[in-house]
Amino acid sequence: MDTGGDWDRMRTSVPGVFVQKLPPYRNAPERLAVEVNPVDSAGNPTKRRGLLIRYREEYEAFKEILNDEKLPKLLDMLEEVNPSRGASGKKRDDVIEI
Repeated sequence: MDTGGDWDRMRTSVPGVFVQKLPPYRNAPERLAVEVNPVDSAGNPTKRRGLLIRYREEYEAFKEILNDEKLPKLLDMLEEVNPSRGASGKKRDDVIEI
């Protein structure tokens, strides 16, 4: 903890799992947290910020939420209404042509 700066991220032997140094906040001292962040083929995080887990209780709560059988159904529903990943340049059907 002494050698890294605030918000520095260190890799672990588990792909997508990092240890991140959190700065002091209000009355809480600086601390370490686990960051879960998908990685690319080179092992680099694919998102700017991942899921930060500070305590085992948080991990258990996130695990329960992520394992809920309704979450994949919700994601499928969102994928049906959201534009596809490469669709930013496509003409949208909901635009009124004048």
